[in-house]
Parts: sequence; C-alpha cells; structure tokens
Amino acid sequence: MGKKRRPQTKAVTPQITDGEVPVVGAREPCPCGSGRRYKACHGRAAAHAVTELVQRPFEGLPGECDWVALRELVPAATAELSLKGGLPEGVPSVTLATVLPMAWPALRRDDGSILLGLQNDTASGDLSRDLADTLQRALVADPGTPVAAGRAPADGPRLQDLLDPTASFEPTVHSGFEFWIEDAENATGEVAASLERANAAAIPTARLAGLSGAYWCDAGEKNHLRWVMDHPEEKLLDALARLHAADASSLGEGTRLVGSFRAHGLVVPVWDLPTDLTAEEITKPATEFGERLAEALASDEPLTPAERRARGGLTNRQVTLS
Repeated sequence: MGKKRRPQTKAVTPQITDGEVPVVGAREPCPCGSGRRYKACHGRAAAHAVTELVQRPFEGLPGECDWVALRELVPAATAELSLKGGLPEGVPSVTLATVLPMAWPALRRDDGSILLGLQNDTASGDLSRDLADTLQRALVADPGTPVAAGRAPADGPRLQDLLDPTASFEPTVHSGFEFWIEDAENATGEVAASLERANAAAIPTARLAGLSGAYWCDAGEKNHLRWVMDHPEEKLLDALARLHAADASSLGEGTRLVGSFRAHGLVVPVWDLPTDLTAEEITKPATEFGERLAEALASDEPLTPAERRARGGLTNRQVTLS
C-alpha cells in the first residue's frame, strides 16, 4: 500500500504574504496559520533564499566587470553611485569603497555622505541583496555613525533595484586608504597608525585606461595583469585557446598568459608580466590583445587538436574564488 497522505485542513487561514511572515523558531508553529512548523512552511523558502548562491550578483549593473574586480582584486578604490530617483535629502553622495575601517559594512559621515564597503563577509548567498540592505540602512543612519552588519530580508531589494541603471560606473584606484578620512593629511595618533598599517599591506594596483575590468598589480617578484571579462565562459575559453595555440596570447616580450580564475560568475584571465613593466606600458599591448580576442570570439570553427590541448591546459589551471 502507498504511504498515507495527511488529510488537508479546510480551515480558512489568514491572508499573509511572504514578506509579512515574521521569523520564529524553526520548530514553532508557522505564524501564517497553516498548522505546520515554521521550518516546513514559510521557513523553507526563507532558508533557501538565504543560502542559495547567486552566481552573478552584479549582473545587470553598469560596470559588472569592475564590480567584480573591486570585490576580489583591488585593495583600495572608490566609485560614486547614483540612486534611482536621485539622492535623498541630507545625503550629498553615496560612494562605494573596497574596504572601510574596522571592516564596517558602511559609514554615514558627519556631513551625511555614505561610504558603502564592498569587501565584507555577507550573511546570505546574494551579495547584491546584502549590499542593498546595508545601503538602505546607511541612508537612514545618524550622521557620524558606522552601520553594523545585518541580515537582509529574503524578499528585500537588490542593488539592481536601488541603483540608476543608466549611470556610468567609473572606479578610482587609490594608492592608500586616505579616503577613509576627510582630513587624512592631519591625522594623528591611532588613526594615523591605522592608516599606515593598511597602506603598507596594500598591493600597488592600477586600472588600465579604456579597458573595463583590466587591472595591473605589482605582486613583488613579478607583476600581473588580471582582466575580468563578461564573455560566456565556454566561448571565452575557446577563444583564449585559439590565441594560445597560435602564440598570440601574450602581451609582448617577457609576458605570459598563465591561466584564469572564476569570480562571481565571470572568468578572469591572468598574465605574468616583467617587474619593470608598468600599467601605462601594458595598456597598448592589452588593447591590441582585446582586438585579437574579439576576432577569436567571433569564430565558430571547431577547435583543432592543438587548440584543444591549449584549452585543456588553461582549464586545468583555473580556480574559483567565489
């Protein structure tokens, strides 16, 4: 015999939407009135929303590649953010920052302006929703106060709901974290010491002019170019393999495409560079590589045996950051 099914009650339950259901203990009755435990009713959807990983949290935002780079690659950078409908009264500006003092999620400055931290641990699998929740709380925080970490509601807005989709996203890379303080030149005591420690740990980094998502860095023993690209992964790996097999994947003498990694759903090819090669000097070769890559991306020809071997080598050296 089949397993008996629990009879369904015909009692009328209150009309409560998901967004109105309060979070209670997992084993307590669900407040929607269904008669089931919370974890088996509305808690199931809430838990799924909290844990489900959004592979591309910045998809649909202007400058997705640069959002990923600022989250994973760049020590010190800022970018002005534009909100849908404009800034509320008393908020002169909203600025995205790679990291803030004490790893604060956000800071409302004395003048009402907001710094939103990007490189923070988040409570759910949707980085965009967590950042949007922090931004909303920062907009109503008292001036001169940091914003504490919190848990975003499962049905809360995402950055894509709050930010102006027509505004450009232009990061500014800094050599240090002086942007933390409005008068950094006159900082003294522990503030000055904290700045000095943070600056000493920052890897020198620069954004390549005119190339979205492309960042040079000085890693000590060698320099690198790390280039976040939003092309479909399989198509991009095929194109990189075509160029690699044709000895066209380097950026000039002493440079080498060494592999790639994934970050927030995008592929990031990485090149080793000589230590004396600056960001300004690598910009032209990188631009020319971008033109070769565009041609390779346009090809629909099957990979040759040499290109398949090159692709296998690139794939074997690929890692996932997030």
